[in-house]
Amino acid sequence: MVSQEQRRRQLAREKFLRQQQRRTSARRKTRMRNSVIASVLGVVVIAGVALYTTGAFKNDGKANASSATTPSATPSASKAPDPCEKAAAGSVQKLSWKKEPAMTIDTSAKYTMTLSTTCGDIGIALKTSAAPHTVNSFDFLASKGYFDHTKCHRLTTNGIYVLQCGDPTGTGSGGPGYTIPDENLKDTSLKGGVYPAGTVAMANTGQKHTGGSQFFLVYQDSQLPASYTPFGTVDAAGMKILKKIAAAGENTGQGDGAPNATVVINKATVTKS
Repeated sequence: MVSQEQRRRQLAREKFLRQQQRRTSARRKTRMRNSVIASVLGVVVIAGVALYTTGAFKNDGKANASSATTPSATPSASKAPDPCEKAAAGSVQKLSWKKEPAMTIDTSAKYTMTLSTTCGDIGIALKTSAAPHTVNSFDFLASKGYFDHTKCHRLTTNGIYVLQCGDPTGTGSGGPGYTIPDENLKDTSLKGGVYPAGTVAMANTGQKHTGGSQFFLVYQDSQLPASYTPFGTVDAAGMKILKKIAAAGENTGQGDGAPNATVVINKATVTKS
């Protein structure tokens, strides 16, 4: 027969064991939670490194490519007033070609491209002799109305400072159906790993020779690897327009998203001078 004292001790042991089991279970849950958190942080860090090393301005397959490569002030999520006008009547043409167009430009001549946008005209002096394939492709696409009525789908305002355009789908994944070779990657303007304000360069997939129709306009010096064909320079009036677009911000508040300004290319024209 079990005495009162023995019964008391048995109950105390059982209570202690229950407490130990609860503590062990709590520690196990904490370890699992910490493991999950560490895994998530690891993915975030790896993703950030991948974005930096593959480059910021991909011809998205997403685009995003987010790519703030240097710290900057925290962007505001508040939406600034739209500084641009209503787009001209018309719709984007669905055009595609199987191969790069034949060379038809005079590589010894000067060419300019004018982007007549809802925010104003952006003039671009093209680097014909240094990037002949790129300039020839833009001359061809503009003559076909490829860029007409297309939206500039991406604005970055944190770390790198560019407006990205040239995708008829407006998603960052569109292109003309062909690719062109990288050119002019040793341009003297690209000093210290910086694409200076006013540069117009090709977006790509992060791989060599994968440029299509997407391009970006740099409105403030941006740290980027020299893997994006620089093929033009924005004029003074165009820079003011880019600054106006940038001042309106982008729609995520995180420094990389669609511009708040309604930036539509009503008409793109390439002219031989």
